[in-house]
Amino acid sequence: MSMSGHDIKLEVCVDSIASAFAAESGGASRIELCSALGEGGLTPTVGTLKTLKDSFTLPIFCMLRPRRGTDFLYNEEEMQAILTDMELLREHGADGFVFGALNPDRTIDANKCRQVMLQSGGLPVTFHRAFDLTDQKRMHEHVELLRELGFKRILSSGFRPSAAEGADCLAQLIAKHHRDIIIMPGAGIKVANLEEILTVSRCLEFHASAMDTASEDYTAPTTTRMECDVTMGKQDIDPYYGTNANVVRKMVTIANAMSCR
Repeated sequence: MSMSGHDIKLEVCVDSIASAFAAESGGASRIELCSALGEGGLTPTVGTLKTLKDSFTLPIFCMLRPRRGTDFLYNEEEMQAILTDMELLREHGADGFVFGALNPDRTIDANKCRQVMLQSGGLPVTFHRAFDLTDQKRMHEHVELLRELGFKRILSSGFRPSAAEGADCLAQLIAKHHRDIIIMPGAGIKVANLEEILTVSRCLEFHASAMDTASEDYTAPTTTRMECDVTMGKQDIDPYYGTNANVVRKMVTIANAMSCR
């Protein structure tokens, strides 16, 4: 079985306007727009989306996550905020959404997912890595549930800290469900491990931040460090590395070479 005839698509997660344009110029297929990737990605601002939509050519999927934390348990007020954000982002040109909600027993919260699907206005919705917190033994049942709820994609690292470690599990999910729903590997994907992840998983889409790290094309941080004693939070101590168009380009090149096999 070959993957020919399908381009393997790269979705880049970004939390700044500069990163969005870097993803576009590097040849990404789509962006996942967030704020605060240091927190795992939170809901982006309407202003950022609206500004990008003026000149940006790629589809923009917006994260719906109102706060940090990996419980993905949302109360009624938080759901109200999520649905309100969704409405505003949709009005200002969102092309899709990214969401996930769990029950206290770490099963998928179908009711909250249904609320989001009803509000999506037919736009595609991805279920994010909250999936990786669910019980791996019930993974096929959970994929079926998400498909029935209307999700188009699942972002997953195969229940491991990184997609490279979870590649075998991702391969099983993709082999079984690829006709019904897109399983998109994500977490820790780099130029150095991409080919192996694509080969093992046989995915048709993958997700990466394509950031500068010392091991990739090193360039200076994209924000200036102010020399003062005041910090705006723990993330401030680290330099901010945005998406690097060269890293995106390298990933797209690898994916395109594998698509042609």
